[in-house]
Amino acid sequence: MKPILIAVAGGSASGKTTVVRKILDKLDCKDVLVITQDDYYNDLSELSMEERKNINFDHPDSLDSKLLLEQLKDLLNNKPILKPKYDFSIHNRSKEKEYIEPKKIIILEGILTLRDPNILKLADIKIFVESDDDLRFIRRLLRDTKERGRTIESVVEQYISTVKPMYHQFVKPSKRNADIIIPNDSKHDVAVEVIVGKIRQILNEK
Repeated sequence: MKPILIAVAGGSASGKTTVVRKILDKLDCKDVLVITQDDYYNDLSELSMEERKNINFDHPDSLDSKLLLEQLKDLLNNKPILKPKYDFSIHNRSKEKEYIEPKKIIILEGILTLRDPNILKLADIKIFVESDDDLRFIRRLLRDTKERGRTIESVVEQYISTVKPMYHQFVKPSKRNADIIIPNDSKHDVAVEVIVGKIRQILNEK
């Protein structure tokens, strides 16, 4: 059976991971694979740390879209992959790769997953998680300082210079490609129930 592909997009710190967790909890299915688009940032090993810090990671060109598409197709054809891993502390890919087996349900999560027309063609369900700009900034500030070793100044600078403008240029317009838009700064249990119902329907049809 060909796996189901679910693409989940939304701005940085909009709550994509939280929504995915809620879907998994409601679905109660162990045969699910979650892939983050962040792992497919381009390999920047030839650049110095300072040069990497200046890369616009919110622009579509920062992603190795070719590799992502190839590996998604492999998974959908029930073939295993060696997935890259991204290390936020060095602004670059890790030297390690992760062996991944295909599963019945594949969830691809990332800010730009609904912008790539090739991914849109493959996706069975397309979700956009929307959240207030101020709330997203606060969440990002807390996450990046606590979990990714960033300074407050660097987070603010990156948000103003790239994150916010790229969101309005590339991420937000992609919500028109979504099947379901979830407002994550309010209750979204109904939306999650609808998504889980649709997943079960597709599984039954396959």
